[in-house]
Amino acid sequence: MKALRRIKLALGLITGIFTGAFLGPAAVTAQELTVQEAVDQYISGLLATMQEIRALYDSDREVYFQEVEEVLSSFVDFREVARGVMAKYGQGPNGATSEQLDRFADVFRASLVDFYGSALAEYGGAEYEFLENRQQSRNSERSSSVRMSLLGDDGNRVEVQYTMFLNEDRVWKLRNLYVEGVNLRRQYYSRFDNLMTRNDFDIDLVIDLWNIEE
Repeated sequence: MKALRRIKLALGLITGIFTGAFLGPAAVTAQELTVQEAVDQYISGLLATMQEIRALYDSDREVYFQEVEEVLSSFVDFREVARGVMAKYGQGPNGATSEQLDRFADVFRASLVDFYGSALAEYGGAEYEFLENRQQSRNSERSSSVRMSLLGDDGNRVEVQYTMFLNEDRVWKLRNLYVEGVNLRRQYYSRFDNLMTRNDFDIDLVIDLWNIEE
């Protein structure tokens, strides 16, 4: 079950994240696209470029992971995600400093590039359709959720929900992801909290251990 969950999380994150960079941030400004249109464009970009990305994995792995990192960085606000993963450890007088938050954002990005980049090389694509959004944001002009159903090559459907927000440049960015109801950010927070408990709440040490611990 744990392995299956990891696979589903990988598929959901790959489908949602490894798309927008090929279009560029300017393509998804609030003035041009609704949040659903932006996500739709991300997905279309993925389906159009997947073969090119996969080829790099075999021909030049270093360049391949550089491309994956560029894609991730264009769509995901890693500092915002890192703050959410740290949760209570990222705020308050005893929480992470701005420098620690930046460092964890870099480490977190690197870990996702490695894990999901490898999974992406084996991913075959999917058909998708949007679902009705059952949750309304308190500030729909600045944040919103998009739900979709993915049909994989194996015939199984996976429901994915993207939590999006407009950054200061009014570009839609991913803040969190739910795959079949599993809160991805909360999953990573559980890991961070466990590391903090096991290492005397030493934030710097936990950041150092993040890429080592599985």
